[in-house]
Amino acid sequence: MESSNPVLNRYNRRGYASMGNSNVGTTGFSTSYDANEGGQLEDLYNAPAASSMRTGRMTMDDVVTRTGILFAILMVTGGFAWKSNFGSGTLIGSLLGATALGLVISFSRKVRPALILAYAALEGIVLGTISAAYESAYPGIISQALIATAVAFVGVLFAYRSGKISITARATKIATGAIIGYLILGVINMIGGNFIFNGTFGPLVAVFGVGLATFFLAMDFDQAAKAAAMGVPQEESWRVGFGLMVSVVWLYLEVLRLLSILRNDR
Repeated sequence: MESSNPVLNRYNRRGYASMGNSNVGTTGFSTSYDANEGGQLEDLYNAPAASSMRTGRMTMDDVVTRTGILFAILMVTGGFAWKSNFGSGTLIGSLLGATALGLVISFSRKVRPALILAYAALEGIVLGTISAAYESAYPGIISQALIATAVAFVGVLFAYRSGKISITARATKIATGAIIGYLILGVINMIGGNFIFNGTFGPLVAVFGVGLATFFLAMDFDQAAKAAAMGVPQEESWRVGFGLMVSVVWLYLEVLRLLSILRNDR
């Protein structure tokens, strides 16, 4: 009987199909069995599964690894900035450098891992300096913000994996329009002396910012899964990791601002 598996077909013709014939030995295999073919089949079974290193295609393991590296760098430089108590000059310089690198990374057609690693280092300095200032003004707020961000991250990941969050084209357009409006609102707030974010509508704006950052994090999960399914080049995992890091950092800052507003209202 022929099998649809070519390996099984070859073995049916040479071995198992001839069981019961007069030339079958005590092992149940035909004497015409070629030991070399047995070795080849064993090599097939023992060969490692195809990975991104062999195929050159991105996998979710690549995304997890690259994202972990970026967060490790961010935490190291962030901890250094926290203990160093940098001033506003270092903060502004690091922020401008990170912004410039972020624009180059986002609009460059070629993936540049070195720039992404440098961005993570500068972003860590920015976060460490800002976090130290918040902790000085609101003791204990950083641990609360970190816990809240971690809970939100896990919650969004679970909701996306379980299908409770669906990223549609319409939702993406709405979110894109919302982020543009949010950025314009931020510029107006800076020009007007922070009267929007810290004014009467401050808590509502902060909650909106947290929700928007959370949705963009879900979009990053969706893009990572789709990119892996499409078999994009392995180096794209750096860009995906960069996007995830940016969204998590944004979410953390929004949570931090919301918590500070709530403390001021006590």
